[in-house]
Amino acid sequence: MDLPNTALTHGGKFHADDVFSAALLKILNPKIHILRAFEVPESFDGLVFDLGRGRFDHHQEDSEVRENGVPYAAFGLLWREFGKQIFHDCCTPEEAEREAAHFDETFIQPLDEDDNTGCGNPLASVIGSFNPNWDSDRSPDECFEEAVALAVVILNKKFEGVRSVLRAKTIVEDALAKSEDHIVRLPRFLPWKMVLIPSDAEFVVYPSQRGGYNAQVIPADFNTKEVKCNFPEAWAGKPAEELQTISGVGTLTFCHKGRFIISADRLEDAVKACKIAMAQKPKQDAEKQE
Repeated sequence: MDLPNTALTHGGKFHADDVFSAALLKILNPKIHILRAFEVPESFDGLVFDLGRGRFDHHQEDSEVRENGVPYAAFGLLWREFGKQIFHDCCTPEEAEREAAHFDETFIQPLDEDDNTGCGNPLASVIGSFNPNWDSDRSPDECFEEAVALAVVILNKKFEGVRSVLRAKTIVEDALAKSEDHIVRLPRFLPWKMVLIPSDAEFVVYPSQRGGYNAQVIPADFNTKEVKCNFPEAWAGKPAEELQTISGVGTLTFCHKGRFIISADRLEDAVKACKIAMAQKPKQDAEKQE
């Protein structure tokens, strides 16, 4: 379906659903003009959403529900139709479909569910606050345009984040192929989870923006806080001088109290810290089983 240059949604009070729908359409077609009304004119020739009981409305009795039980709102219906176009220029069709589905699950579904059930959502609340107050002399249409402008910024930031991850994929895959001892060394910080979580790598090391190097544990999977291997409990939250004495790693300067990241002045020390952690892993696993 091609996007026309005119679209129509409901007037009056607006919500995150129609605001983000309008923002998505503006990103897909910067020339589009979005009108607001309380009825669809018989002569209207354009795309209608969140109004009129058509293809991109969800207020009718037989409105669609996702397989996981989350009902569609207009935003979700439009995304299902057009979302893959957002990523088609930076990945394969299969990757674009996967990323579109992930974006629906993580960003759109909470907004759709809030619009359909009133369950509450922080972002939806922020968008709702753009509606004029009862004693305001501003028009809802003027405020709607303000809210849509913010939603365009939010969506563009989210989309660029996804594209950034996709651009990093090849670099991380190459580093994984060259890795040794389950430790992946990156030339700079890059989004790495998509590649490294499913792999057999246990740690990732990269230059820190603060100088030196960071080493980070890799989660066991995408849906858990469990990691493949933790840094030693004795290191957690210790000051640099004590940490270096306990660990025997000369330039180790930091270990987060959560034990998921360390910092060292030298690359070889960051790698050494990972190797020490892996050497202690059997002891950690035994303690978990007790």
